[in-house]
Amino acid sequence: MISAVRSKPIGRLARPLAALSSTSTLFSTPAVHVARRQLTVNAAAATAVAAHRISTPYRSQVRYYADFVVKVPHMADSISEGTLKQWNKKVGDFVALDEEVASIETDKVDVAVNSPKAGTIVELYAKADETVAVGADLFKLELGDAPAGGAAPKKETPEAPKKEAPKQEAPKQEEPKKEEPKKEEPKKEIKKEESKKTEPAKAPSSASVDDFSTPPVAFSRGERTVKMNRMRQTIAKRLKQSQETAASLTTFNEVDMSNLMKLRANYKDAVLKKHNVKLGFMSAFVKASCFALKELPAVNARIEGENIIYNDFVDVSVAVATPKGLVTPVIRNAESLSFIDVEKSIAQYGAKARDGQIAIEDLSGGTFTISNGGVFGSMMGTPIINMPQSAILGMHAIKERAVAINGKVEIRPMMYIALTYDHRIIDGREATTFLVKVKEVIEDPVRLLLDV
Repeated sequence: MISAVRSKPIGRLARPLAALSSTSTLFSTPAVHVARRQLTVNAAAATAVAAHRISTPYRSQVRYYADFVVKVPHMADSISEGTLKQWNKKVGDFVALDEEVASIETDKVDVAVNSPKAGTIVELYAKADETVAVGADLFKLELGDAPAGGAAPKKETPEAPKKEAPKQEAPKQEEPKKEEPKKEEPKKEIKKEESKKTEPAKAPSSASVDDFSTPPVAFSRGERTVKMNRMRQTIAKRLKQSQETAASLTTFNEVDMSNLMKLRANYKDAVLKKHNVKLGFMSAFVKASCFALKELPAVNARIEGENIIYNDFVDVSVAVATPKGLVTPVIRNAESLSFIDVEKSIAQYGAKARDGQIAIEDLSGGTFTISNGGVFGSMMGTPIINMPQSAILGMHAIKERAVAINGKVEIRPMMYIALTYDHRIIDGREATTFLVKVKEVIEDPVRLLLDV
């Protein structure tokens, strides 16, 4: 392209030169020399300008696209920073498009940082366990395909054993030295065996320093300090905020689980075969709560400043325990879902929680929360309100107890249920009525079908 552009001004300027040389008889020799000099200067200038116009954009593009800085991605509206949990790559490593480079721990979930382009990592702008803000520079990429010299390290691997070969010769020379004391005195062998036994005892002591899961030694009085992760810190702040903000009060009731357990026993196999999902008790309590919330909208409301916000929908937050802490994924529009749809949503969130793949969008929102402490054997408890919501329903363990049924004592599977509510917006009458309606629906699930 450059040679073609250069040829055009030179060709155009060569024609007047030829004309001047052929018509030298009409002009004096000095005039011809002056004209030739001016045309030569103009031709050189035109060539330089053309070359500059072509080369300058090309060079600027190379400089602009050679390096690419990846910034901390946007994670959620309520999250402005996070803790860099770990780097999966180091400087000099090649990363493909959408390959995970690092993970950032936020107040709710861990966010994976994937490379938006393919290239080689040139520089890392943050270290592990450092706080990084959204939009800040995270690492720099040198764009391009995988380096052709990537096979070079493979050639180095066979060289390593060659260098280790002379190291193996040293123990061979020491072997005869070990045989000499064996012939002289057997007592020395005992000392050596004792020293060998004591040596491996040192290894576990060094490993136990970093391994917090190792059980303490008997009568140990040691202490270990572990920094709280961001999720645990956020949980602690929110729970304390809930206790300091809401006028919390808890009311209780008990539910006879006989009919619901029969319903589950009769249809769990059919549901599993047709819908590939297990039928549990949580879906019944979600639907029973939606039924009661329609009758008592204040339990589904929240306070914002001096206003009360009533929701015409029911987004149920289901408490799920994870190794890092308690998370509450949201089942949206639960009032419009069936039993099977609710069970599928719970199963999906449970799988995500186990794999650590719950997204921030799964946790946002929620108008009412259900916590099932019964799976851990809890008999009774007072759950804490999940702000800015106004109430939370607590389920507990099912235990057989003696109850009076139609004047007779019978053994029934019973469960205590609790409702912690914000007394600023919910009165005792509404809270008690809510639990009674949940109790009626659970003890007679047909009420959900008849809407009575």
